[in-house]
Amino acid sequence: MIKILLAEDEHLIRGALAALLGLEEDLDVTAQAATGAEALSMARALRPDVAVLDLQLPDIDGVAVATAIHADVPGCHTMIVTSHGRPGHLKRALAAGVRGFLPKTVSAQVLADVVRTVHSGGRYVDPQLAADAISAGDSPLTPREADVLELAADGAPVEEIARRASLTPGTVRNYLSSAAGKVGAANRHEAVRIARRLGWI
Repeated sequence: MIKILLAEDEHLIRGALAALLGLEEDLDVTAQAATGAEALSMARALRPDVAVLDLQLPDIDGVAVATAIHADVPGCHTMIVTSHGRPGHLKRALAAGVRGFLPKTVSAQVLADVVRTVHSGGRYVDPQLAADAISAGDSPLTPREADVLELAADGAPVEEIARRASLTPGTVRNYLSSAAGKVGAANRHEAVRIARRLGWI
């Protein structure tokens, strides 16, 4: 029996996923979490075989949860199920050791099969997401440019971004200008949109 930890913040979706996986004779959803912190706590306590994680949990994102699970519960394999399958997210997940990455649009049978594949040490990446990631290429942004662009995402003024990033306003302007140039955007607002669409921030 494969013991599964399921982390999904939307109650209805979590219940549906648990019910669908529970129909399989060899799968047992032993724990359900609504947040990343809950998922980590349950993983440490119950030591599941596979953790099925939503990418966008309300407190910690699924990739960060997976990274912590790998450190604390090395026998637990992780997979991400998401409605936000952007290239940057996929690459970050794979770099963190996540073994499965698939959209929430897959069938229950595919989900169950991927759980089995991941449990046996294999990998599964949705073919469309993989193709999108390859065609998008790697992020041209430095980590600092990505951080500053992320801080600019909610429309904060340069002075506010500078304060939050512990930088000078001039340095923030330089990072924003460089980031916009690298992604081919006319301004920082467009740069945020492009970087978000590709999962680079």
